Amino acid sequence: MAELGRKRFNAIGSKLLGLGFLYLGLLAVLSCSQFAPGDELGIIKARGELRVLTRNNATCYYEGPHGLAGFEYELVKAFADHLGVKLACVVTDNFHDMIPTLLRGDADLIAAGFTITERRMRRVAFGPAYMEVQQQVVGRRGGPAPGEVADLIGQPLWINAGTSYEERLRELKENYPDLSWLPVSGYETEEILEMVWQGIIPLTIADSNIVAVNRRYYPQLVIHFPIEEGQQLAWAMHPQHRHLLTAVEEWFYRPETTALLQRLKHHYYGHLEIFDYVDLVKYHSRLQRRLPKYRDHFKVAAAKYGLDWRLVAAQAYQESHWDPKAASFTGVRGIMMLTQKTAKDLGIESRIDPLQSIEGGVRYLAKMHNLVGDEVPEPDRTYMALAAYNVGWGHLEDARTLAERLDKNPNRWQDIRDILPLLRQKRYYRTLPHGYARGTEPVRYVDRIKTYYRILVQATEETPPRPSELAEVAKTFRLNSQAASM
Repeated sequence: MAELGRKRFNAIGSKLLGLGFLYLGLLAVLSCSQFAPGDELGIIKARGELRVLTRNNATCYYEGPHGLAGFEYELVKAFADHLGVKLACVVTDNFHDMIPTLLRGDADLIAAGFTITERRMRRVAFGPAYMEVQQQVVGRRGGPAPGEVADLIGQPLWINAGTSYEERLRELKENYPDLSWLPVSGYETEEILEMVWQGIIPLTIADSNIVAVNRRYYPQLVIHFPIEEGQQLAWAMHPQHRHLLTAVEEWFYRPETTALLQRLKHHYYGHLEIFDYVDLVKYHSRLQRRLPKYRDHFKVAAAKYGLDWRLVAAQAYQESHWDPKAASFTGVRGIMMLTQKTAKDLGIESRIDPLQSIEGGVRYLAKMHNLVGDEVPEPDRTYMALAAYNVGWGHLEDARTLAERLDKNPNRWQDIRDILPLLRQKRYYRTLPHGYARGTEPVRYVDRIKTYYRILVQATEETPPRPSELAEVAKTFRLNSQAASM
């Protein structure tokens, strides 16, 4: 009897367990159907995650010295925060895969410097445009110099496959039947620009924002001419996801988002407005010839005070071009261009001694960094410390005070960047404790250091180029140039 009872109990238990699983399954179905098929925004919030398709490059998404960064990343991260969900970046290596990946449901939206084109509009829905770019024909100094579309005929022209560049070339081919190009898969546009710089290929096409960033790294790149008037960047979504599209539209129209866009554009592109070819060529040369002499000094001093040695090296280059005997008419001297008073306060006996100068300059920068305080987030805190190094702590304090008076954020570098030039105007500086200052100088100072720093970060951190692979692809192109005709 006991055995029979056990069997009966097990049978009943199995049935109950089966019913339990069935009940849970029904709950799951009902839970999904609560949002599907029309409320994809509800599904995103229930999931707790916004899945975004993007690219791993300098304009979209990358890991920087202070963590994850990139114009697109910071913008879409703010949107995810607005929704109250986490951001999950889905990186693709091929433009061809983007729209199919989105339409399969493997991502909720595309945020990858994606331009609005007629062909794409037939397949996806676009949110509000947030930046205008221009497709530019790019070459290298000393290479082919086309001045118009007709000059591209017969030239080896490489472009990133599946991009808007290819769409534009197809349009141009209607009027220029002999126009041909080689669409390349598996390479970022930045890599193709590097191949142009290396002289492996003569010409390519890239969006103006990508070109602007990369000319800092490859100053020999030359912009020949634009192949269209301008295109808008926007996020792309599944055409049936109307709730998500509405949420994106509403978010972009918020004043807070407008302000965020302005800050991001200044942060990622503002320092690129003035391109100094001669200066950047010299900088790249000195990275090889001068920096190695002082690299260890920078590393030791920066580690001692908890700073990034590449930032310190970039600052030193802005100060002296890494010349230990540098001097100015104002009396500052050495690699870190210390004043006599500052050197005395820091216990520096010889300003032209590289080790002493670097240690003293880093210690002074660390002091400014500590004075700014940890209530200011990075990288704003570092930018303010650099500005104070240049213009003086008192004037930085004045700028932050004035920022508060003018309803700006005293803890945000972009606001302080706008305020500093006002210290030249009597109506402002006469009301501040430290008076007049040449406020445009620290702005230029920080902008240039940011440029030098980013080049140095790339030179010391990025994966080395693949010259053997690139050369093999170039050989294939030369052998099969006729096959490249479209």
